[in-house]
Amino acid sequence: MILSVSRRTDIPAFYCEWFFNRLREGFVYVRNPMNFHQVSKISLSKDVVDCIVFWTKDPSKIIAKLDQLDDIGYRYYFQITINGYPKEIEKNVPDLESAINSFINLSEKVGKEKVIWRYDPVILSKTLSIDYHVERFGSIAKKLHPYTERCVFSFMDIYSRTRKRLSGINLKEISKEDIKMIAEKFSTIARQYNLELVTCSEEINLENYGIKHGKCIDGELFMKIFKIPLDVKKDNTQRKECGCVKSIDIGTYNTCSHECQYCYANFNEGLKNKNILMHYPTSPFLFSDREVGDKITERKMKSFIKKDKEAIILKNVNNSQLGMGI
Repeated sequence: MILSVSRRTDIPAFYCEWFFNRLREGFVYVRNPMNFHQVSKISLSKDVVDCIVFWTKDPSKIIAKLDQLDDIGYRYYFQITINGYPKEIEKNVPDLESAINSFINLSEKVGKEKVIWRYDPVILSKTLSIDYHVERFGSIAKKLHPYTERCVFSFMDIYSRTRKRLSGINLKEISKEDIKMIAEKFSTIARQYNLELVTCSEEINLENYGIKHGKCIDGELFMKIFKIPLDVKKDNTQRKECGCVKSIDIGTYNTCSHECQYCYANFNEGLKNKNILMHYPTSPFLFSDREVGDKITERKMKSFIKKDKEAIILKNVNNSQLGMGI
């Protein structure tokens, strides 16, 4: 299985100690977002966890702990969002310089192929114009391109809740003409810096600009990085525009302290504050603990790695190394 850590909250930034406690214990309890008392017990055994995909806006706290993952033998890569938006939009996100420095430090430790930059989502308003995004995207790309190979971007979907939170910045609906203009300019910058540019969960086809539909949880990327074949299908629990393959997310909505005003994962401020107060690093749950009425079911899991082909690949790699005198 592939472990998503996490679309629902920023575990590396805020719950790093808890995550490594769960790895040591070998399992985690995850509540069903639609049914509070329906709980899955998720094994974190290396035998079934093929890869961990980390999502974060601040990897600084996890960098020093990655040796623990390496020692155990976990495979992983990172999706790191750096937008550089004003504080009224990304209230508690590290400043742009700090975010870029953390990205570089992480890349130097784990390799640039394992660190993916997200410029996500693109928001248009009176002040956040197309020219603003082109300048900001280009400025960040100039600093990050030696430390990554891929950039993922998307355009913000405006829901009623999001519109209310961002009411102070005069949101602008993003037209197809806006999307094409941004795509053309972003692709020019990406080519300049030899960055692969892909979209996230966008229906529009931008291949005329050299931009493909991306997969954030990407079996092909896994095979490219780790040289191990997978047999994994598209995740049918995600919306149809999403290209991600199957994964298990261990996060919880309404638990992130970044307070990004565009975020879909924080939709109840009162519940978020309550959940954060109920976080215990030693609990098997991300927040609170077992409650009356909980029904815990051990989820059936398996590795997606093609074991027979993996052995052939490793044998070929070893033979190649012997022939080279390694």
